[in-house]
Amino acid sequence: MSRFVDSRGVLAVQDLAKSTQFYTDVLGFRRDPVDAKGWSFLSKDAFKLMLGECADEVPAAEVGNHSWFTRVMVEGLDEYFNDISERGAEVISKPTDRAYGLREFVIRTPDGHRLMFAQRLDGAHWTGASGSDFRIKRDPAKGLGDAPPGQL
Repeated sequence: MSRFVDSRGVLAVQDLAKSTQFYTDVLGFRRDPVDAKGWSFLSKDAFKLMLGECADEVPAAEVGNHSWFTRVMVEGLDEYFNDISERGAEVISKPTDRAYGLREFVIRTPDGHRLMFAQRLDGAHWTGASGSDFRIKRDPAKGLGDAPPGQL
């Protein structure tokens, strides 16, 4: 049986130095010890990323909804939001509680990629072994019912 054991997202950027500085100085990533011309290998906790310089390609800011990249699950979401906001992140949406059991916010990178950060709300629980069932079971005492899979 095969299984995924690791991953690293890949983003095309217009200016590698500027984008690398944004991810390290604003978002708090660190540079990984990989030396590859035209690339930056970055990580923050369990999230890993490769930035590849593609100066002559259409920037993410010009591709509309195709600029969405990822949703990163974060512990301490509001604290992280405050930290990166103070360091100059372009905020698209502030932290908001969603009906499907997550608190989320969205930023835009200098290249126009949109990144979503989220944290499970208190009382929201994913059901199913190994996370295979994306139905959320919430605490009825808080007035939150089940969210069907189509609403995730």
